[in-house]
Amino acid sequence: MEYGVQALADLSGVTPRTLRYYDKIGVLTPERTSASGYRVYGPQQVDRLQQILLYRDMGLPLADIKRLMTSPSFDEMSALRAHRERLLHKQRQLTVLLDTVEKTIARQEGRIHMTDREKFEGFKEKMLSENENAYGDEVRAKYGPARAAAANDMFRRMTPEQYEQVQALSAQLTEVLSVAMKTGDPAGALGQQAAALHKKWLCHFWPSYDKDAHAGLAQMYVDDERFTAYYDKNEAGTASFLRDCIHIYVKSQN
Repeated sequence: MEYGVQALADLSGVTPRTLRYYDKIGVLTPERTSASGYRVYGPQQVDRLQQILLYRDMGLPLADIKRLMTSPSFDEMSALRAHRERLLHKQRQLTVLLDTVEKTIARQEGRIHMTDREKFEGFKEKMLSENENAYGDEVRAKYGPARAAAANDMFRRMTPEQYEQVQALSAQLTEVLSVAMKTGDPAGALGQQAAALHKKWLCHFWPSYDKDAHAGLAQMYVDDERFTAYYDKNEAGTASFLRDCIHIYVKSQN
């Protein structure tokens, strides 16, 4: 079945203006243009629009959606399966959060005792879900599903005390890295201290330490603009400097 702009807008819930914009930026072009100059969308464009809206629902910017969907290696079935996994993660997150709220109400009413671990389970699931949505595909592609799942399980089992240690390590790493940046020497004492702190922080999430994987993660901080933006938010070049510190550090490990 074919649709004009207004008909497809009514069907999908987006505005005609949005469809025209998608055409303008090249993320969704019509199947053809009628003799009267109207855009005409066929079954392939309907499916593509559905995929775009699924990605938008995940919070991906249009620029990233366009990059993914126009890539020669784009696999629609793989993308749908990956989106299903994200939705399942989100479903588990909401289930745990709801359970946490129910237990908190019951505890406040004096009906049950709630352990410290139970108080924070919902929030940990929320963090896992957010990380999955943001970086899940990249992490699984680089390290494999097994390592990613093991890291998530370690985080779920983390005690409140361990979580505080991770937060303290993260703050210490940020502070040391900032000072080390001023020396401009990733091989110096402060640069190597930053790399060692990063390893210590990482070991709270990885079942076992792998120096090659550590070096690969450091490289991803530079290659992936989202990681780069996170580390460079206070000072440009921090991600690259940390990468250099870690690469020097792992080479010194026996």
